[in-house]
Amino acid sequence: MESTRITFPAGSLQGDGEVLIIDREIAVVIGDATPFHPVDHTWPDQPGDVGTLSVGDAQVVVTEAVMAAVSDDGVLAVGADIPVKRGADGWTWLVAHRIEGELPPEISVGSVVTLEVDAEHRAALSRGHTACHLASLALDAVLADLWRKEIAMDPLGNPDFEGKANQSSRIHADGSVDEYRLGKSLRKAGFDSEGFAGSVDERETRINALLAEWVAAGGESRIEVDGPNISDRRTWRCELPGGEVGFLCGGTHVRSLTEFAAITVSLDLSDPQLLVMTTTAVPA
Repeated sequence: MESTRITFPAGSLQGDGEVLIIDREIAVVIGDATPFHPVDHTWPDQPGDVGTLSVGDAQVVVTEAVMAAVSDDGVLAVGADIPVKRGADGWTWLVAHRIEGELPPEISVGSVVTLEVDAEHRAALSRGHTACHLASLALDAVLADLWRKEIAMDPLGNPDFEGKANQSSRIHADGSVDEYRLGKSLRKAGFDSEGFAGSVDERETRINALLAEWVAAGGESRIEVDGPNISDRRTWRCELPGGEVGFLCGGTHVRSLTEFAAITVSLDLSDPQLLVMTTTAVPA
């Protein structure tokens, strides 16, 4: 068995695939190809696509696409039950489609099914994911002067606060919520937490001004792939006024920043040890 071929990086919403595995106990269908983006089991920031799976007039609802893997000795693991990170040796990586209700007899192992993604749901999550990345880059830029020691740089050449402090990221339709730990280890790394606490409102304003500038520029956004399979690396790239940015990302994204009317953030430091950044995207 080979890894699932995927077409979502190019923006595909529909495609055909041959059914390879049906597990009725956990209600999943796995094929050799899919346009569905699955939620990642190790960093579940973007939810999986939803939609339908059909053969002729027989159709079932896909409630969520998730990662799956089959070990070399034939053990199937799905979603959070996968015991290894994606790409680990000894496993074949797949996309599973969680289904609702009973499977009609037309959908069976060996049948060719049509898979169709809910376009509105995908578009809203793609806007949320792109906005999340842009917000993190803007956050890095606006906090750059608060570092007293050298740390790794982000794609725009600013100290990578995102990479150093982010502890969780949750993308939803047209937005995201990111949490950053501002504890002792970050202060030891050279971050001026007190200086940040005294200037949160002013920095929020500067982040939103930078995001407005980027949205107004309307740069291209795209996903580059190392190969056709779910196990292959994918990189998000985006044109910004300061140059092109790019970093590894397994999710979906808009094609252009012209798809936004606005992107804004709000910063919450109610807990001095925890920054919560809420990002909101307004579609054009």
